[in-house]
Amino acid sequence: MDGKTVVITGASRGIGQAVAAEVAKAGAHVVICARSADSLEKSADEIRDAGGTVTTKRVDVRDEYDVEHLMEIAASEGGTIDAVIANAGVYHGETGHTPLQEESYTALDDHINTNARGVFATLREAIPHLADDATLLVTSGVVARGTAEGVGSYAVSKAAAEAVARGFAADTEYDVGVIDPGLVATELNGPNGHEPEDVAEQFRWALEEAPADDLDGSVIDRRTFRKAQRDQ
Repeated sequence: MDGKTVVITGASRGIGQAVAAEVAKAGAHVVICARSADSLEKSADEIRDAGGTVTTKRVDVRDEYDVEHLMEIAASEGGTIDAVIANAGVYHGETGHTPLQEESYTALDDHINTNARGVFATLREAIPHLADDATLLVTSGVVARGTAEGVGSYAVSKAAAEAVARGFAADTEYDVGVIDPGLVATELNGPNGHEPEDVAEQFRWALEEAPADDLDGSVIDRRTFRKAQRDQ
């Protein structure tokens, strides 16, 4: 990925932070954003200490003008943007204990505005600056497609985010994939699951090696990734 410019939202912690470090290690210049400037700089320092290059910007993906400016900055660094990873997300409440019938409208609105509308804004505002062979990835999970108790409007928002990805795959010429890394140990999910550093390799594989047929808005889950690794 030498010389590539990769934009990653929600990169101050968890999956986004790990993916940024992994992609930077592969030689890409990463442009990372999050709501917390302090946490973002900590992530950036770790990337620089490992020999990577990084640009940071505090961004709220609920604000399309913030996102627009982010993409302008990213494009000015490398001329075009080679990949975008729409990873920013929120979960209100305790995971698994937010039944839909008890969900507040405030939580519903912020889940939709961050996890779905934020993905839309991220991909839409990137379009004018993308390289011809750019790849767009959206972070999601099985709750977007399955039936699970107690995940409320978070699941609704993730289903909407996957629909956004499918729409961009259908309406543009770019490679678009939905990445389902399985259960990951993050602040959203608690200590159970894969370590973010382990699933970061799945994102890098999707950017570098995933077959074009897998990047048509479809879901690339952990099983698909592991099978591809075994078949190499």
